[in-house]
Amino acid sequence: MCVKSLKWLAASLFLLGSASTVQAAETATEDFSTRTYEIVNIDSGLLGTSERFGFDSGLNFKYPDAVRGIFVTGNSAGGARFSSLVDLVGNSDLNAMVIDVKEDMGHLTYTPEEDSPLHGKGIGTSLIKGPRAMLEHMEQQQIYPIARVVVFKDTVLAEQQPELSFTTGGQVWTNNRGEAFVNPFMKEVWDYNVEVAIEAAKLGFKEIQFDYVRFPEGFERLGEQLDYSMGDYSESNLDPVQRRVEAVTDFVAYAKEKLEPYGVEVSVDIFGYAATLPEAPGIGQNFSKISENVDVISSMIYPSHWTSYFGIAKPDLEPYKLVAEYAKVENEVLSKLEDAPVSRPWLQDFTASYLGAGNYKRYGKAEVEAQIRALNDQGIEEFLLWNAGNSYSPGVDYTPE
Repeated sequence: MCVKSLKWLAASLFLLGSASTVQAAETATEDFSTRTYEIVNIDSGLLGTSERFGFDSGLNFKYPDAVRGIFVTGNSAGGARFSSLVDLVGNSDLNAMVIDVKEDMGHLTYTPEEDSPLHGKGIGTSLIKGPRAMLEHMEQQQIYPIARVVVFKDTVLAEQQPELSFTTGGQVWTNNRGEAFVNPFMKEVWDYNVEVAIEAAKLGFKEIQFDYVRFPEGFERLGEQLDYSMGDYSESNLDPVQRRVEAVTDFVAYAKEKLEPYGVEVSVDIFGYAATLPEAPGIGQNFSKISENVDVISSMIYPSHWTSYFGIAKPDLEPYKLVAEYAKVENEVLSKLEDAPVSRPWLQDFTASYLGAGNYKRYGKAEVEAQIRALNDQGIEEFLLWNAGNSYSPGVDYTPE
């Protein structure tokens, strides 16, 4: 039952009671002695969807003037490096951290408590030994906490429950990096990840950022070769591309609805090129449809990850131009939405030497500032910085003129 239905039910019960009182006053001679009444039992889950019964973690974070954040792994968050990252944020115009809660293999970066529904799933680690204490420290420093939850790339769950994954020859399929994915068509997978997100919200995170909200790359080809269930989508009349788009979009909408009682923002990471296409056909990402169901959209627009888009032959060498050209396209797409989310792209703070000589440059203060300035010049004030090792460039002005 939705919130609107619950409110209607409550109002109807109230009016029924009021009408009975008026009728009793007008027909005092009627005998009501044999009439019985039952207390209506309302599911606590329904109450949880009402703003009146919203969850309070006990931690107080204010949404910054504009989120300017960095990525933090579980290793860094639970280790000695965390204090230096806190200092980096505190001594600059940065104000947020995106912290791994469910990482790329599918493990949690902490051990759930015994009363947690996640406790017996064998996915906890001890990377972050005191997640609540960590968040309390962030509250003292007013560092806005964002929980990164990797969704459909999940080797752990795939191996535990192959029926929720993609298989070939009776074995769980993995990509050329040895990574397994779970099946976006399966609602059991949705609920599993929503449970992780809810627990992160209960810990005190103020935003849930879903990553890898997609099918494996190349699924337009793989989909014909692998064995998997289509769950509730098996009866769909849509073509394979639209069926994947529907499943991915439906998950995002479902997760946002389930998280509403917890007062958290919901964001999704998405490939930058998805904004330049009607949809990414293999992976099921439709930029506009996902954007319609989130509070924040975070396109990954690292210059090193582009080919010769926007007429730029070697994008990694031109960080300002690449980001500016992308932002123009994204602004155009979002302008067509009735209720557009906040744009908060991921920017590059790493050197892509794997591109080979002549195709990359060493990234540092100037290159990071160029990307930020390009966003700002296109009216986008929020950003996140990615460095897989959490080694961020020194001396960066995060609010450059």
